[in-house]
Amino acid sequence: MSTATTPAPAPPAVATAPARRGPRLLRWWPAAVLLLLAVAPYSALPLPGLLDGPVGSPGSLQLLATCLLFGALATGYDLLLGRTGLLSFGHALYFAAGSYATNMFLLEAGLPFAVAAVLGLCSGALLALVLGSVSLRVSGIGFSMVTLAFAQAGSILVSRNPGGLTGGEEGRAAPAELLPSWLVGIDHTANLYWIALAYLVLTLAVVHRAVRSPTGRVWEGIKENERRVEVLGLKPYGFKLTAFVLAGALAAVGGLVHLLLTGGSTPQTTTSDFTLSLLVMVVLGGSGTRWGPMVGGILYTWADHRLGDLAGSGAVADLPAVLRVPLSQPLFLLGVLFVAVVHLLPGGLARLPSRLRRTREEHR
Repeated sequence: MSTATTPAPAPPAVATAPARRGPRLLRWWPAAVLLLLAVAPYSALPLPGLLDGPVGSPGSLQLLATCLLFGALATGYDLLLGRTGLLSFGHALYFAAGSYATNMFLLEAGLPFAVAAVLGLCSGALLALVLGSVSLRVSGIGFSMVTLAFAQAGSILVSRNPGGLTGGEEGRAAPAELLPSWLVGIDHTANLYWIALAYLVLTLAVVHRAVRSPTGRVWEGIKENERRVEVLGLKPYGFKLTAFVLAGALAAVGGLVHLLLTGGSTPQTTTSDFTLSLLVMVVLGGSGTRWGPMVGGILYTWADHRLGDLAGSGAVADLPAVLRVPLSQPLFLLGVLFVAVVHLLPGGLARLPSRLRRTREEHR
């Protein structure tokens, strides 16, 4: 007599298919967003309140390109702040170096744009290597103060206009005749927009690859407990310098893109206030997250431009003085936005989806 039993039928797989399909679809959202951004110059869609004209108009593309630029710049800066735990106040120097060095190679040496751009980027990376090797000899607040001192020295040097190289407080315009024709003029704003988009994609890819590498895991360990990394037999200095130079090189690329977008080099990009703006962008979006710094940079830059229009609008002018005076200051509005996000969303905007999911699960 056989004792074999018939196995119970397996549960149907249909019920789990939607649950699996959802996460798979969510993985493709970055590609979908990238596609939408890539075709934006061909769009005539108006976005009242967000943009002054259709998405594909030169003015709107200029603003969008600037937002993408600073989204990428904030992502690169988070390589120091959010990934390695280094609070640097001198990040603006490497951004400015990419812009000023490229411009000087064009104006003073008359080099072709491609050669000047490569030399400008190398100058920014070399400056990060030199200053980083000095700054990282100390840690904590000492490191931050040393980078702040370098930032102040660089800002003063640029404003003094040594040898007429920097243009002083007025900056220097890029020579249009030495730039590629497809990057000059309002008719080619779309090309500049695509360059800014390419810079954002490059920065996201480099940072993501670096963070997931063995070196990136050491950065995480340094951020959590540097002494423990030393006990394991590793030397944090070299790893921190690698992060510093990589972030500086990415910032130098951003300086080059900024030179093309604005048509010149400006001393405002050398100040520590510029780096403080990057710090606000990173904290606003979410330090140490994959997408947070980018979101914070884009939102902050857009708000900085649009709130200026709001502050000068008739709606604000008609308000009582007690409201009109603060609301007419764009920096006040940005400050209120920043405080609200930090207070209501600890961890930045990047934490919002997880908090919403947690809240929804708690109310089930």
